[in-house]
Amino acid sequence: MSSHTVDRMLRDDMVTRVKFFILRTCAVAMLTIPAFVLALAANSDGNATIRATAGPSEIVIKTTERLAGAIDSITWNGKEFIDSHDHGRQLQSASNLDCGTPITAETFNPTEAGSSDDGVGEKSTSELLSLTAGGNELTTSSRMAFWLTPGKKSGPNTAKNTTALSNHLLTKNVKIGYKDMPNVISYDVTFTLPSGEHHTHAVFEALTGYMPPEFEQFLQFNPKSGTLESLSDGPGEGPNPVVLSVPDGTHAMGVFAPPQPSPDTTGPNYGRFRFVPEKVVKWNCVFRTTIDSGLPAGEHTFRMFVIVGDLDTVLSSLSALQSEFQDQ
Repeated sequence: MSSHTVDRMLRDDMVTRVKFFILRTCAVAMLTIPAFVLALAANSDGNATIRATAGPSEIVIKTTERLAGAIDSITWNGKEFIDSHDHGRQLQSASNLDCGTPITAETFNPTEAGSSDDGVGEKSTSELLSLTAGGNELTTSSRMAFWLTPGKKSGPNTAKNTTALSNHLLTKNVKIGYKDMPNVISYDVTFTLPSGEHHTHAVFEALTGYMPPEFEQFLQFNPKSGTLESLSDGPGEGPNPVVLSVPDGTHAMGVFAPPQPSPDTTGPNYGRFRFVPEKVVKWNCVFRTTIDSGLPAGEHTFRMFVIVGDLDTVLSSLSALQSEFQDQ
């Protein structure tokens, strides 16, 4: 038997032993990991559902592969709260940056659910990197598409991006129920800016919700009086949390963000919009960061709460959240 044959046999034996060790280790690990965790790890196609009881009904939240794991649906007590149509009208997050030039709407606009060109199709230009969902909680991470593909325009302004898919990452953690408030959804998002880009100004639409037009009543929460006040159609932003409700108050959605002080960031500000031809209404929660020397690469994290229920429940939850965070 030649020395080469012996060497090959030894190598083959070593490979066999290593493969066996890996398989045995994995098998042991599989036995020690709960089945529901394995199910979560396997669920990476973007289709997921979480739910929890909130008063007379469950809040049910669904994400879809079509939207790269963005939230496609929220239902409670027999009603849909999200008007999911193209790849912009969801419960989702986006940013808009200046590329070191005067900032213009949508021209460098990484968007969680996908691009304008994705339209009402079944695919998203955004790339889902991971998703775990179980019980009342989900977490996703995605690489966001630019809203405009290269060469397209928003009004008179041409897209500044040269690719359809950005290098900007979006991670979110969504959990139904917060402390003793089952109708409150905690919503934490992290935007990760890549290296190799120069921006001095960023608008973080940390969260927006597009809703059916029947949520026609626009209200704002006055933290001083603890009451809801009428709000014009705008469009525009203000410092008070926004609530959109059906006229009789049986179903409403509000948003609240605690103070998140940063020397370079303003917000939260809350916007509201009524798009009559498109038959959709919208709210958003916005933060703005300006650094003249340039925004560093890395993470920008924002915490928010979405409240789903009847108008009285939304008001009481906003009051409780305001009381909890007012001294921060």
